[in-house]
Amino acid sequence: MKTHRIRNFIALLITLSTASGLGWAVYERLGQTEKPGKSRKESKDLVVPVETAAVEHGPIALLRTFTGTLEPRSEFVVAPKVSGRVERLNADLADEVRRGQVLAVLDDAEFQQAVVRSRADLEVARASSAEAESLLKIAARELERIDQLRSKGVSSESQRDTARAEQLAKQAMVQVTKARIASAQADLESARIRLGYTQVSADWRGGNDKRVVAERYVDEGETVAANAPLLRIVELDPITAVFFVTERDYARLRNGQQATLGTDAFPGETFAAQVERIAPVFRESTRQARVELRVDNPNLRLKPGMFARATVMLERVEDAVIVPEQALALRDGRTGVFLLDATGKTVVWREIAAGIRQDKKVQVLTPALEGRVVTLGQQLLDDGSKITIVDTQTVRKP
Repeated sequence: MKTHRIRNFIALLITLSTASGLGWAVYERLGQTEKPGKSRKESKDLVVPVETAAVEHGPIALLRTFTGTLEPRSEFVVAPKVSGRVERLNADLADEVRRGQVLAVLDDAEFQQAVVRSRADLEVARASSAEAESLLKIAARELERIDQLRSKGVSSESQRDTARAEQLAKQAMVQVTKARIASAQADLESARIRLGYTQVSADWRGGNDKRVVAERYVDEGETVAANAPLLRIVELDPITAVFFVTERDYARLRNGQQATLGTDAFPGETFAAQVERIAPVFRESTRQARVELRVDNPNLRLKPGMFARATVMLERVEDAVIVPEQALALRDGRTGVFLLDATGKTVVWREIAAGIRQDKKVQVLTPALEGRVVTLGQQLLDDGSKITIVDTQTVRKP
């Protein structure tokens, strides 16, 4: 404890010394502006106390944080294709359901009766067809008998024509009855299909075989119309995070970029995400484009409608020249840094081209820098100014 107090006391003294030195330097600089008699050389002889930091080499990433909303990956509304009374619901809010599972059953008495009626009509058609086939055979035998009699000179040509016409009529009747059988079979199949519609199942396509009931719209006993929604089923794993970006960030986004997602429901916890879809158009009202992230959600902790913050890595440079943001200074409208020379007693002004800025660090595109740069006191410096280094970082350690 005593050592800790001594270190804090020393740090305080150094800080006060630095502040007083900077104050004196400011005073001297102001004095020079007020007294034109002072020469440029005297200004150069001023020793400015500064703090410095090393030029770093390593990775730097450009991160952007966007706010948005979680949405279900996909959703499916369960609705009957026929009207009727809901006899039973096999799922309720928040229940997990499987693809193809029967979720609701409608009263099917009328549809059962329709099947019975269609089956009876089919039997009638088949009986009519059998009768027509028999009549056709009789007509064929009659024509054959007339031909035999005619060969003996007993029957006339008119009798044969009458028998032939009767045979053709019976053949047409056979074709009609066959068509009636086909129609009755189609009616029966249609009645069976409509009967099957009373079993309302969750037949979604694509995605996972399991989903969750998000909403229930009816109760058992209610009468519903055809295509009236009964349940809304959503896919939650994976889940989709949606946010909107301006033109400034749009050009840097790419499908497949990695991101992290945070929510108010789970403070301090992040979820891995990935850019999956980027809208090709901007909304005219907001001048923003829609971006969708894919977020794995195996435990279904993330829910649609939650507020979300997505941090996307827009760009990353593996081997960059990096300086603290505090090191940047403006001279004549140009951005640069003051670099310590080999002796460590003077500084050299270097104009730079800045790249990625992230976490109070700046990527230097040009020129290639080495050594240390001034991070505090550079407002009093010029190219070639003398400096004295007052670094308190090591003293501040507990």
